[in-house]
Amino acid sequence: MTLQSAHGAYLADARAASEAPVRLRAENVRLGYGDHVVVEGLDLDVLPGTVTAVIGPNGCGKSTLLRALGRLLNPISGLVLLDGKRIDKTPTRQVAKVLGILPQSPIAPEGLTVGDLVSRGRHPHQAWYRQWSSDDEEAVAEALDWTGIGDLADRPVDELSGGQRQRAWISMALAQGTDLLLLDEPTTFLDLAHQVDVLELIRRLHTEAGRTVVMVLHDLNLAARYADHLVAMRDGKIVAAGDPSDVITAPMLQDVFGLRAHVIPDPVTQTPMVVPIGGHASE
Repeated sequence: MTLQSAHGAYLADARAASEAPVRLRAENVRLGYGDHVVVEGLDLDVLPGTVTAVIGPNGCGKSTLLRALGRLLNPISGLVLLDGKRIDKTPTRQVAKVLGILPQSPIAPEGLTVGDLVSRGRHPHQAWYRQWSSDDEEAVAEALDWTGIGDLADRPVDELSGGQRQRAWISMALAQGTDLLLLDEPTTFLDLAHQVDVLELIRRLHTEAGRTVVMVLHDLNLAARYADHLVAMRDGKIVAAGDPSDVITAPMLQDVFGLRAHVIPDPVTQTPMVVPIGGHASE
């Protein structure tokens, strides 16, 4: 059994053939910062129980799109819908109970322990009439158990290795108790072993805990291995979307990345694997 799951068609095919409700939808969104437009007229559906990886060259709008899906950036025009409702009109606390987002390279306050960081994931569930409870303790313990860092609870976050630190941040997102996770480059600055370690954790969260995940990834081979659906972006637009075997093609790599490459089956998972040609090998 491979890591790749069969979840059916994507986007237009999903709308036509599937009755599954859409968890997150971007409708003709235009996104940018000030006068600088980054994303133009983009549509995207995220179906429940899927892992979607957004790929593309630097500056194409991947992280900007994720910020808009997570309500960290309001569209210039167009709509983002969460479970069929406008996310910008939904109270922040209500959104935080459903959707968790881990931004790129988050920074913890100096001296903050892993346990304290993970506990912050429970803030959306707090109110003047509901203080810290046994349910919160259980959620934090479960999050630490999922990521395998329970023994680091008393360690300062800034003393951890890169892989441990990323697991701590993912634990905080898990403690939030949402079934929809947005992860912006969760493997940034990690060596290959730790990248695989983190992505294996995300795969388990999907397959064993039923989390729906949208993540931005740079490594195309890892994206193809760990995601059900790929979304390839270029210049603020989606140019290909669907099953990894349909998206990762030699023409797409040339068009989106300017990369001459062969695409062969991964010997472990049979998912697409990119082999760059470069200037040192003959075709």
